[in-house]
Amino acid sequence: MEDYGLGLFGGDPWWVVLIKTLLVFVVLVLLTLFNIWWERRVVARMQHRIGPNVHGPFGLLQSLADGVKLALKEDIIPKAADKAVYLIAPVVATVPAFVTFSVIPFGPEVNFFGVQTPLQLTDMPVAVLFVMAIASIGIYGIVLGGWSSGSTYSLLGGLRSSAQMISYEVSMGLALVSVFMYAGSMSTSEIVAAQDDLWFGLVLLPSFVIYVISMVGETNRAPFDLPEAEGELVGGFHTEYSSLKFALFFLAEYINMATVSALATTLFLGGWAAPFWIDEVWAGANEGYWPVLWFFGKVLFFIYIFIWLRGTLPRLRYDQFMAFGWKVLIPVALAWTVAVAAMRLIRPELELDRQGLLFIAAGLALVFVLLMLIPESKADRDEESTVAGPREGGYPVPPMPAGGPVRGSAQPLVFETDAEESHE
Repeated sequence: MEDYGLGLFGGDPWWVVLIKTLLVFVVLVLLTLFNIWWERRVVARMQHRIGPNVHGPFGLLQSLADGVKLALKEDIIPKAADKAVYLIAPVVATVPAFVTFSVIPFGPEVNFFGVQTPLQLTDMPVAVLFVMAIASIGIYGIVLGGWSSGSTYSLLGGLRSSAQMISYEVSMGLALVSVFMYAGSMSTSEIVAAQDDLWFGLVLLPSFVIYVISMVGETNRAPFDLPEAEGELVGGFHTEYSSLKFALFFLAEYINMATVSALATTLFLGGWAAPFWIDEVWAGANEGYWPVLWFFGKVLFFIYIFIWLRGTLPRLRYDQFMAFGWKVLIPVALAWTVAVAAMRLIRPELELDRQGLLFIAAGLALVFVLLMLIPESKADRDEESTVAGPREGGYPVPPMPAGGPVRGSAQPLVFETDAEESHE
């Protein structure tokens, strides 16, 4: 993969670029339909249910039937909504989800209808930053959708999304810095080529773990789906949406899952390259269109992680979720970035080979994992569990079941009227 880099891009005929763009769009739509079906089947198996099995073989056409059902539903616009923003918001959320895949490499250079071209739409020296910037624009669609609906629940869901994106994108960006240092580039094609000998997911295991956690928070998926928590916000930012506009939000969520999974595959699992044991016994594993199979196999592995987490873990409280991002993920990611920079600096002086580097990386990874598992201090838990008691002259405060001075007390509610104040 030494010859695979930025020099391969920019010379394709216009019709090749058009066909590539169309293929990316079609693949993402079909992948979304498959992921919805797969999620239902896997969660059903976890819960000892059957799942979709009627429409088409193994129920594969169930997602298509749901899409048609959404399109035929009544389209309602709330009276209090800002109509222009309300209609534009789903589009703003969906379009960036498609655009981010323009720099994802699906495979090496191939013969494409008589033209030698890489299986990637385009690339640039800052391709990874481009993906993160475009993905951040999609959050505006969620925020604007919640704000323009004219509903309190929708507004709170949109605000939660913006706070969540800011919090977890910081840790995600810090996790990627070590990849840039090892690859010496921010180009997706060159990062894949830099993993020819060893995947960065093995050398930079803490970065890999931090990225995987951050990508779940970034995509608003369980157990981090606070912007659409039905127990608190009815449905979150899309409560007032129906028909195709709701379908666009749904489509954007699943394409964003595929985007962060494809980025994780590209940056940490060697991209489209075959696993090491296959590459060693089969010389043609990384040639032709076979790498597309390895790429989507790795992407579906990360999609399975999303589904597994949804079927396993309960939703966090919002304060727990934000505290985990700011107090655990970001400090650990920052410390690991400094450690990687130090390792890159001292490695030439110590003349470390690959095995020695792996031992050091494994030791540091163990230390950082232990740091992430350290429980909260007793003072922090006491501070969280303390509930303020009734305040004289204030609003009535009922006894709470949580810890603190109110537990087990039978203090009466305080109602203070103007007559009582004048009598005093």
